Amino acid sequence: QVQLVESGGGLVQAGGSLRLSCAASLSTFSIYAMNWYRQAPGKEREWVANINRGGSTNYADSVKGRFTISRDNAKCTVYLQMNSLKPEDTAVYYCNANWVFAPTTYDYWGQGTQVTVSS
Repeated sequence: QVQLVESGGGLVQAGGSLRLSCAASLSTFSIYAMNWYRQAPGKEREWVANINRGGSTNYADSVKGRFTISRDNAKCTVYLQMNSLKPEDTAVYYCNANWVFAPTTYDYWGQGTQVTVSS
C-alpha cells in the first residue's frame, strides 16, 4: 500500500521559515510528479507547488519567490522550503504524487501536516 508521510509542520512567527518533507513508499517515485497543496480552515484545497520527474518546478502566484519545492529521488522524498511566511500561509499542507499512464491515473495523498503562522 502506497503511503505518503508529511512532516515538518508547526507554529512559526510571521517572517519565519519551515521546511516540510514528504516521504513516499513508492518504488517508482522518480516517475511521479509531486505536488504540495494546502487547505485553510473554511477554504477549498489549493495547489501550491509542483515538481515534475525532470525537476522542473511551478508555483502558485501566492507563494512564488518565497517557497521552493525540491525532490530527492534516492530518498523518495519531496520537500517544500517555506520562507518569509505570512499568517495567510496558515493551513494544512498535503503532499500528492501523481502519474498518468493512460488510461490510468495514479494519484496518492498524504495525511497532511499543520502549518500555523502567527502575526
